[in-house]
Amino acid sequence: MAERDLWDERRRSYESEYFQRREHELIEKMRARARELAEQHQLGEATGIADDEVLKALHDLGYTRETVTLVHLVPLLQVAWIDGSVSAPERAGILEAARLRGVEESTPAYRQLVSWLDKKPLDGFFEDTLRLIGNLLAAMPDEAREKAKVTLLAFANAIADASGGILGIGSRVSADERAVIERIAREMESAHPAAVKKVVR
Repeated sequence: MAERDLWDERRRSYESEYFQRREHELIEKMRARARELAEQHQLGEATGIADDEVLKALHDLGYTRETVTLVHLVPLLQVAWIDGSVSAPERAGILEAARLRGVEESTPAYRQLVSWLDKKPLDGFFEDTLRLIGNLLAAMPDEAREKAKVTLLAFANAIADASGGILGIGSRVSADERAVIERIAREMESAHPAAVKKVVR
């Protein structure tokens, strides 16, 4: 009888421990979701974007309120990294483009950008960000959209031209760089019917 009582006591202890652990896991999930929603809200305030899907996509890609200003610089990084490394002229050009967009040294955005210059992001990151940019551009007024597209492609071409050629002879833009720029241009020109419905404050 005593042995059975001991077993029942152990069983109740295991059950209690199990339910406490499950409760703790659920609480942590709720807290994580609350943090995610708060971060998406901050992204919305920083960008003026009100569409939850776009904000979630930005959040899932790792952008924060402090680093979301880098979104339109990512295609430049994609061009610079296409040959496997970022040259000094390419790096200088991207940092100058960042400065023109208001990214100052010692800020989280600057540190993130330097991190991307030092270590190549995953290819999926480039492609997903490019699709996001296409959606964001599609939701802009026509004049602002065209200006943003021209500026982005001009910077991309400048980065591709920053290094290349052999002893200054031949094209400074490689075939791979040209292919990436054409891919960026196609994304900029693509129709995004759903994106037009995105609500921008």
